[in-house]
Amino acid sequence: MAHATSLNEQGKRGPNEMLCVRRDWLLRALEEELPEGTIRYSSKIVEIEEDGDAKILHLADGAILRAKVVIGCDGVNSVVAKWLGLAKPSYSGRLATRGLACYPGGHGFDPKFKMFFGHGFRLGVIPCNDTDVYWFFTWSPSEHDDDALAKKKQFVLTKLRSAEIPAEVMEVVERSEAKDVLTAPLRFRPPLSLLLASISKGNVCVAGDALHPMTPDLGQGGCAALEDGVVLARCLGDAILGGGGGGAESERIEAGLREYARIRRWRSAELIGTAYVVGFMQESSNAVISFLRDNWLAGALVRKLLKMADYDCGKL
Repeated sequence: MAHATSLNEQGKRGPNEMLCVRRDWLLRALEEELPEGTIRYSSKIVEIEEDGDAKILHLADGAILRAKVVIGCDGVNSVVAKWLGLAKPSYSGRLATRGLACYPGGHGFDPKFKMFFGHGFRLGVIPCNDTDVYWFFTWSPSEHDDDALAKKKQFVLTKLRSAEIPAEVMEVVERSEAKDVLTAPLRFRPPLSLLLASISKGNVCVAGDALHPMTPDLGQGGCAALEDGVVLARCLGDAILGGGGGGAESERIEAGLREYARIRRWRSAELIGTAYVVGFMQESSNAVISFLRDNWLAGALVRKLLKMADYDCGKL
């Protein structure tokens, strides 16, 4: 049987608040703040060349760009991170299935984040608004789970039925359309590798998943990327406007990126390491760890989750 825990009204516990934001809506809102034509799609970097203070970027669509600054936000398989020499992300040994259920007439769920821990899995459910409910299911696959990537939703439902999950939660998974259900392996960059890594080199740096790919156990991947953006904008703004000291602009940019790397290095390593440990504890099928988690550690893990989210990266 699954063990459940939840946060109270509005996802609050003391000064904390937990909200669910659809990523496509967030990206659309950010895009609308940029001049038209700023974003190029289908433009993956395939090669980076150096030309003095500039970088020459060869894109998958055949285009070639000359860049004064290169900020790699190209995800867990980042070409820019590889160019910088960052360690390749490792497989965590777990998989995640994520879905979105739509209730056109309203779902009726309280604004709470609910988690259920079963034998080797974790299920989370949280409303996005009055009509959409987001859910995730993470687990450690066995040799009998080879078809999990193909069956997706049916695989999750089978696991949940054996754990006596409440009917209204089961309905969230059942209601999800196949196009809104995705399954993928969970990977992370070894946190210790970041402590000595080159997060920036010259006028090149990385941010978001390209910097700190992590397991989703803290729900902080997207939030950390936004933190990166604020710190990076502040450091680059000071450099370009001359607030970062004397010297040529290229030298100030390099110094600004080094400062960004200094600020984000420890935060990134801590997030990755904490997410991995929290996920391991929550999904462990070991009898001793499961007993401690269900009877003593559930509240501590939730408090740790909230503590990691309670971070001030400063203002622009």
